[in-house]
Amino acid sequence: MTNAEEFGPVFRARPVHDYLEETIRGYGKCRAVDFLGKTWTYAEIGALMNRTAAGLQAMGVTKGTKVGLCLPNTPYYPIFYFALLKIGATVVNFNPLYVEREIAFQARDADARIMVTLDLKVIYDKVEAVRREGILDKIIVCPFTDILPQPKKFLFSLFKGKERAKVPEDAAHVAFASLLTRGGKVTPVTINPDEDVAVLQYTGGTTGVPKGAMLTHTNLSGNIEQMKRVFSAAEMGKEKMLCVLPFFHVFAMTVAQNLAVVLGAEMVLMPRFDLKMLLDTIKRTRPSLFPGVPTIYTAINNSPMTASYDLTSIKLCLSGGAPLPVEVKEKFEKLTRCVLVEGYGLTEASPVVAVNPLDENRRAGSIGQAVPWTELEFRSLEDRSKPVAEGEKGELCVKGPQVMKGYWKRPDETGQTIEDGFLHTGDVGYRDKDGFIYLVDRIKDLILCSGYNVYPRMIEEALYQHPAVEETIVIAVPDTYRGQAPKAFIKVRAGHSVSADDIKTFLKDHLSPIEMPRDIEFREALPKTMVGKLSKKELVEEEAAKRASASAA
Repeated sequence: MTNAEEFGPVFRARPVHDYLEETIRGYGKCRAVDFLGKTWTYAEIGALMNRTAAGLQAMGVTKGTKVGLCLPNTPYYPIFYFALLKIGATVVNFNPLYVEREIAFQARDADARIMVTLDLKVIYDKVEAVRREGILDKIIVCPFTDILPQPKKFLFSLFKGKERAKVPEDAAHVAFASLLTRGGKVTPVTINPDEDVAVLQYTGGTTGVPKGAMLTHTNLSGNIEQMKRVFSAAEMGKEKMLCVLPFFHVFAMTVAQNLAVVLGAEMVLMPRFDLKMLLDTIKRTRPSLFPGVPTIYTAINNSPMTASYDLTSIKLCLSGGAPLPVEVKEKFEKLTRCVLVEGYGLTEASPVVAVNPLDENRRAGSIGQAVPWTELEFRSLEDRSKPVAEGEKGELCVKGPQVMKGYWKRPDETGQTIEDGFLHTGDVGYRDKDGFIYLVDRIKDLILCSGYNVYPRMIEEALYQHPAVEETIVIAVPDTYRGQAPKAFIKVRAGHSVSADDIKTFLKDHLSPIEMPRDIEFREALPKTMVGKLSKKELVEEEAAKRASASAA
């Protein structure tokens, strides 16, 4: 059984920016964004989006131009996101927590010569360093204080001026205010939804180094329509979406930002996760929709602060990024009286593939059922072309309008991942007689840490830059808070001496905090295959045996 037949013909694909413009026409006076108390209506966001689009065209951004967004959740993100899509450009999402090396790799791979960022030192300085390497031509710099409400704006300028970057006034830097005055009206661009790439979203895929998943306008509008049907109980123009997950992450981009736009919902933006700030924001804004990851729900459940806050405005929550423990779900639902369901997706599917029903039919422990117009098959682990019987374990494969066009500049890997229209996810599970999906294992080495993809190879490459590291292997180990965490095994080079603390201090300048290994273990030798390749399998089995022994004791 598939979920495609239940909903009739597949939706009509649309350019993604059409959704924002449709909402502006119907709900222009409704509040679109709340950022730390400063607000904008949909009409105001739309006006800024159009001026930004015209300015980008005046800069020379044309159809197919790759433009990086290195931004936390601020009003600038949706403004640039929809402006770029409207003029046929491609958004390339960058994590602002990336270190310089990671930004440089992705910008070079994506052919992104323009980057949009804030004038905060913690982000701008890294982007500017990449520009000085010759990888970027232009940086569009957005002022942080301009989007702050009073008195926050005054206090930030007074006490945190040192956090603002010194931005040169030269041809390589374009101030946001200057951009808004560069163009007149937007020159219309014809979008082919099936072919034109809206977003290059970087992911580890099923192997190794991050690669760009080419998400077309059809892919993204498909997932928007699918999520609109999943959230059919939401009221147009009346919901408030709590956006604590970062928009540069594909889950938040679709389920927080794009879905909010389609619903005419107010986006309550948080630039970063801080539990006290989150609870205060819930108290101040009374959000009704709250997509998140298990780590966030767990933090709320376990904090002594939570008892002082009324969380009952929250109605519907969708958890993704990592398995949702039953006890976390039940405790959060009791605290808030909301419905919290688990879903499943991956970058290559824009990302949502399956979701639990938002009613009494939801099942804890399951990732739910296929979203509309989506076929799910489980294929044999021995013969990936052969489906397995209902209830039998196999690799989950996905077919639907949300499945990516392919990997940017990697046709061979695209061919290995998409066969006969089905995306091979690398996840092992089964489907019961009612169509509910259960995942039991992962084929790939990808580490799911607090809902983020963490790539072992990127950590290993950083470790190899330390002069004392001769060989290293990084694997995933269970983590009660983050779901999974990296663990590094290191063989030290002869004649060198180094401690775990030394390694972690070194890595601070090479990895983001989410990538930092939780544990570091030194070995005289690391396991290898018969041809001399470092092998993770033995270490994964060792760690599993240790946990089993500890549980038995």
